[in-house]
Amino acid sequence: MGSASLDSLAPGRVLISEEELATRVRELGASITADYAGRAPLLIGVLKGAFMFMSDLARAVDLPVEFDFMAVSSYGHSTRSSGVVRIAKDLDLDLADRDVILVEDIVDSGLTLNYLRKNLMSRNPASLEVCALLVRDSDDYDKSLLRYVGFRVPDDFLVGYGLDVAERYRNLTEIRVLDQDVQEGSDR
Repeated sequence: MGSASLDSLAPGRVLISEEELATRVRELGASITADYAGRAPLLIGVLKGAFMFMSDLARAVDLPVEFDFMAVSSYGHSTRSSGVVRIAKDLDLDLADRDVILVEDIVDSGLTLNYLRKNLMSRNPASLEVCALLVRDSDDYDKSLLRYVGFRVPDDFLVGYGLDVAERYRNLTEIRVLDQDVQEGSDR
């Protein structure tokens, strides 16, 4: 974000309202319920960003589900990806012969998604699908890898509903475009 401090950042305008999120999460839950009828999928949340979405999604799936979590990082405390994905917390459960749904907050370049898919497929799940709340329209990744998509979003930096900048704004109930006051000392 350049030389601006976090104090000059503001949550900005609402891109996706709390009501729009709730409606779309219910629709995704209904699709998963229909697609996995008679099975108990394992939802794998990518921490920290996907925790709010996964919590709401799990309640919208009318099946027995199990949870596990991974923490990966390619951003650190920055608003730009470092280009390197590292696992900070691995799974506790064995994926062998399980129906797995990877739950992501946002797919940007596809770097993290591609890394996680390869990593999880090496653990021999019966199936592996991806449910992403937000997806950027980019040619950097294979869109066919995304089975469930909440919203397509512009290339703005987004916060809220689990998404953050330097650990701030995760608790917003809607998704907002992060604004930055580029004029120091502005009265805006």
